[in-house]
Amino acid sequence: MKGYSVFSLVRNAFSGHRHWNPVWRTPKLRKSYDIVIIGAGGHGLATAYYLASKHGIRNIAVLDKGLIGGGNTGRNTQVTRSNYFWPQSAAFFDHSLKLYENLSRDLNFNVMLSQRGVLTLAHSHHELESLRQRANAIQINGVDSEVMTPAEIKKLVPLLNMSARHPVLGGFIQRRAGISRHDAVAWAYARAADAYGVDIIQQCEVEGFDINDGRIAGLQTTQGKISADKVSIAVAGHTSIMTAKAGFRVPVTSMALQAMVSEPIKPCLDTMVASSAIHMYASQSDRGEIVLGAGADVYTSYAQRGGIPLLEENVSALLELLPAFSRLKLNRQWAGIVDITPDTTPIMGKTPVKNLYISGGWGTGGYKAIPAGGDTMAYTIANDNAHPLIEDFGLERFEIGALIDEGSSSGVAH
Repeated sequence: MKGYSVFSLVRNAFSGHRHWNPVWRTPKLRKSYDIVIIGAGGHGLATAYYLASKHGIRNIAVLDKGLIGGGNTGRNTQVTRSNYFWPQSAAFFDHSLKLYENLSRDLNFNVMLSQRGVLTLAHSHHELESLRQRANAIQINGVDSEVMTPAEIKKLVPLLNMSARHPVLGGFIQRRAGISRHDAVAWAYARAADAYGVDIIQQCEVEGFDINDGRIAGLQTTQGKISADKVSIAVAGHTSIMTAKAGFRVPVTSMALQAMVSEPIKPCLDTMVASSAIHMYASQSDRGEIVLGAGADVYTSYAQRGGIPLLEENVSALLELLPAFSRLKLNRQWAGIVDITPDTTPIMGKTPVKNLYISGGWGTGGYKAIPAGGDTMAYTIANDNAHPLIEDFGLERFEIGALIDEGSSSGVAH
């Protein structure tokens, strides 16, 4: 993999940028692989990269029925944080944030990580006490978290309407958190995995599994049958559809999570602001757009599009807290399909089918987990044993009742 640098940028500028090498290959699907990963989003590509770079496994294919990063990886609000309540979640997501902090250097691709902080507001004394409890728990878990007074919040976000319908009484912030460019993360992992010889096969849908005596043997795809020693499912909002093809069910509910962005303006929002009571979160992208999101739809759906009622609710909530944005125009609106588990914690590890693995049920936390998700799943697949950070994230927790309830840390209502 040739490295990007200021020298290569200048050299190609003189040739009109006509001689850049392709970022990744377009290989043909082979008949057999050691490992096949279903889903060429962030998690699938990261898993392939870490399998190749850390575990020396190169005969890998990543299959996707669409294009690289065309699913939930390209349909989110780019938030990167680790302020989770329970120790298992905090350790996992902070590992991911630490990987994000060095990702541009490690992959030689700028993912535009901006650690501008994530501020969560409190609008009642009860909510403020709950946030204090969360902040203390997060600190005990070894993750940075800081309670803020109204005066400190107003200084950080001058545009904030402190005397809204639900007045701002305080909040807490994780300053290491922030946003990064979602498509850059997918492209960086795709480029790095391809450099190790991983075959990324786009527009190749998996139609079924070949299972012999309870063990995975191969896959049936729209480009033909292939054999594989091990297979991993990383298909975000379509997890339950894929596991049904393999003959087992997972406890997830799929629904649309909507977001939208405004026209670009000059920098004016230096942190991400979230409010559960007023129900919205907002940040400003590197392009100057105001990125706005809220809760998931209240019904099961696989439609990757937004709707007028939630748009109106989101914009109304934004203008209540940040009325200066009232004259902005919306540029676009979209939705991603999220798989939500009963405890709002992902499902990672082995499945009832031998050598078939799963990384799903991410709800609204999939993007921020991409580096750690790939790292821990690569370890799990290579060793056929759960990585220590995800031992408690397996399917068996639903049988024994060892749930990890992170509903309050999800950032939005479900």
